[in-house]
Amino acid sequence: MHSTNLLLEEPIRMVSILEPSKPNFAGLAKAVKPGATIFVGQYLFTGSETTSVWLEVSEVQGDDVVCVIKNSATLAGSLFTLHCSQIHIDMPTLSDEDKDVMKKWGAPNKIDFLSLSYTRHAEDVRQAREFLSKLGDLSQTLIFAKIENVEGLNHFDEILEEADGIILSRGNLGIDLPPEKVFLFQKSALHKCNMAGKPAVVTRVVDSMTDNLRPTRAEATDVANAVLDGSDAILLGAETLRGLYPVETISTVGRICAEAEKVFNQDLYFKRTVKYVGEPMTHLESIASSAVRAAIKVKASVIICFTSSGRAARLIAKYRPTMPVLSVVIPRLKTNQLKWSFTGAFEARQSLIVRGLFPMLADPRHPAESTSTTNESVLKVALDHGKASGVIKSHDRVVVCQKVGDSSVVKIIELDD
Repeated sequence: MHSTNLLLEEPIRMVSILEPSKPNFAGLAKAVKPGATIFVGQYLFTGSETTSVWLEVSEVQGDDVVCVIKNSATLAGSLFTLHCSQIHIDMPTLSDEDKDVMKKWGAPNKIDFLSLSYTRHAEDVRQAREFLSKLGDLSQTLIFAKIENVEGLNHFDEILEEADGIILSRGNLGIDLPPEKVFLFQKSALHKCNMAGKPAVVTRVVDSMTDNLRPTRAEATDVANAVLDGSDAILLGAETLRGLYPVETISTVGRICAEAEKVFNQDLYFKRTVKYVGEPMTHLESIASSAVRAAIKVKASVIICFTSSGRAARLIAKYRPTMPVLSVVIPRLKTNQLKWSFTGAFEARQSLIVRGLFPMLADPRHPAESTSTTNESVLKVALDHGKASGVIKSHDRVVVCQKVGDSSVVKIIELDD
């Protein structure tokens, strides 16, 4: 979320699997009990609480659920969400309709990310990954588990281990949890994602901007705290789905994020992360932390990392260096004897969601196991791009992390005029 964006002109492709799409659910009467809370409304689409009704189940009569209305609201329009608070609903996370969308739209468009709503167990992620692998073109698609209810919270650790990233859906969590509990889960979940080196996305931050040009002071503070807590990205909902000021919303949130990053305590974060990882470190963790430590000590303007899978660059970004990390993705050429293709585009685009990481796709004619001469030529391209973007200036120091033969090397270079 650094304010300086270096490279990737090709947009990220992402699909979000929304709430289970069956129009009716016959098992509702069996799932709820007297005293249960049911939410009906358009809050998730409008951002306004006045468009939602809170119901309390008073009794269940066969297939009928009798409720008492707890508030005054106006239900208008044709699109509503029904949410049963802290109730297990026996429906598949990935429905047949969702799978059909993935086949007909997701695969042809080679989506980069799948947002898996209402993830309740790690098995949900495994099933989605198995389905994507069968589609061929989506075998590299990353799965972001969207945590939206208590069931997902209770299995958060196992979901985090299986997923490629986490989306904290505070809209639905705010319905399923008491309001005073949401912040605690957010801070805990962000910390766990940060320590695992997996992207964390926070939703529902400036709902008031759906109808207003400026956010409330509380919302502005909330966005800043999400950055300070370690979030990688902010996901806007009603504000840009049907809001009156979508462009201004994005601009405002961006400015708040940039200001918060200026006061982010990177030194404390770095020490905490190194302590959490512990010793002995893995080879890659050691290289990544060393690169960040060296960049901080010499006050480097940027860290440049040569990578094929993007993993090394993501590990460097995990330590939240104060300077941007330029991930130079070296493609791998492959052929089926009839035509040539290369990998790397997926990895480069997917790096865009990682905080502080800016991908650059190298010339595909340069092999992954590049020679020192090839590395120097690619490095020159990366440095030239950094200069053109205003990130690198004359006499700046740059930390370069690359693989030479079987060894990983961290080196410091000082630029001439």
